[in-house]
Amino acid sequence: MQRTQRITVVGAGLMGHAIALEFALNGFEVRVYDTRAEALADLRDRARQTAAPLVQIGLVAAPDLEAGLARLHPTADLAATCADAEYLVEAVSEDLALKQQLYRELDRLCPPGTIFASNTSSLPPSELGAATSRPDRVLVAHYFNPPHLIPVVEIVLGRETSQATADATAALLRRIGKTPALVKREVVGFVANRLQAALLREALALVEQGVADVESVDAIVRLGFGRRLAVFGPFAIADLAGLDVWAAIARVIFPTLDTTPTPPPLLAERVAQGQYGAKTSAGFYPWPTDRLQAALAERDAELLHRLAADRRRSE
Repeated sequence: MQRTQRITVVGAGLMGHAIALEFALNGFEVRVYDTRAEALADLRDRARQTAAPLVQIGLVAAPDLEAGLARLHPTADLAATCADAEYLVEAVSEDLALKQQLYRELDRLCPPGTIFASNTSSLPPSELGAATSRPDRVLVAHYFNPPHLIPVVEIVLGRETSQATADATAALLRRIGKTPALVKREVVGFVANRLQAALLREALALVEQGVADVESVDAIVRLGFGRRLAVFGPFAIADLAGLDVWAAIARVIFPTLDTTPTPPPLLAERVAQGQYGAKTSAGFYPWPTDRLQAALAERDAELLHRLAADRRRSE
């Protein structure tokens, strides 16, 4: 991976174009494949828009952006995309059958040494690798949205993924400034989504039980312990508080935590009513267009601020 200069990204959507951009900004030639002509036609324009805030706060120089955009090569020819691929990132829809069909085709078209890294947030890498003749070279590299603003990438190993493939992927991610986090064994939801699901399940239970309302729970997380989580993870927080303290807390609280195995009514009823959240303008909150745009702008501004601080600390 130290010699790798060519990256292939399959899927030019929300995640794919930003992942491709990050490699291109770090000096890699990036071929980006998609079946949708419109996604390829406006690839550089979307990448420019995605990178604009990075330029505005000085994380990317304007000439470097132009050079990076020139290293993005959109193509609708999968065979040409794969011909000399060294490292391939797959970022297509979360559909196992679709991905397996794609992986069979990629396996046929790519050189034997190409590593396949899926950006799936839920599908096990072993089931993707099984569609190829190289399961040892297939893993998950799970980026978080927005991928160009969140440093960590989960590297999830399948049952047959080789350590060499994991090491090569981690080294490549470090070359573009990411923080690889190794998930040594595939498990449903990997690490991040399991932790998020555990928090949401307890939050839903507290609201359903009348302990607090939605707004109060969000405030407690966002303005309370969530502030600490942006600096320390749960194990460091436990160490700082004292493991004896947490052992006592665990004895009292753990037996009372929610263990409901299915989506609770508070969630299921909204889904049944077609209230899916921001995508339908209503969920736990109303999401008119202006509020949604403001919320996303606030999120990105905070992530940019933290990214800039991380860069300053590393210099």
